[in-house]
Amino acid sequence: MAAGAAAALAFLSQESRARAGGIGGLRVPTPVTMDSFFFGCELSGHTHSFTFKVEEEDDVEHVLALTMLCLTEGAKDECNVVEVVARNHDHQEIAVPVANLKLSCQPMLSLDDFQLQPPVTFRLKSGSGPVRITGRHQIVTISNDVSEEESEEEGNEEEEAELCPILPAKKQGGRF
Repeated sequence: MAAGAAAALAFLSQESRARAGGIGGLRVPTPVTMDSFFFGCELSGHTHSFTFKVEEEDDVEHVLALTMLCLTEGAKDECNVVEVVARNHDHQEIAVPVANLKLSCQPMLSLDDFQLQPPVTFRLKSGSGPVRITGRHQIVTISNDVSEEESEEEGNEEEEAELCPILPAKKQGGRF
């Protein structure tokens, strides 16, 4: 799905998500549904990595939007480096450290909906944690199945719009 279409879908109201006819000059396939689910995992001395992966499906796009990383109960005052392993625009696997948490100076970090495309692996590169990672798993489903009724309704709406011409405003005499 194009980035522009994804950005445009973010502004659709709850009601229009079920049946989006188009946005400005952008034609969006109908119907579009957006679902969002809470995501969370914990990295520790026992669990050094966690992989978030989904089944690939046609007409479905998955996004993992990270909101926060934080040290949880039982964390030591040591550097806990969290690394994300994902794919770049060339589909090459890259590893990037996203947080260095320490109980005495930075026990949590807000990631402000840092968006990643699955599959994504989180690794505790150093430290013993536990580090809690939270966010949202967003699923955008686009169905190209448009029933005949909907097609006829769209055609009738277009005809009605063409039948209502815009008339010029009447001049009012005597007023300045």
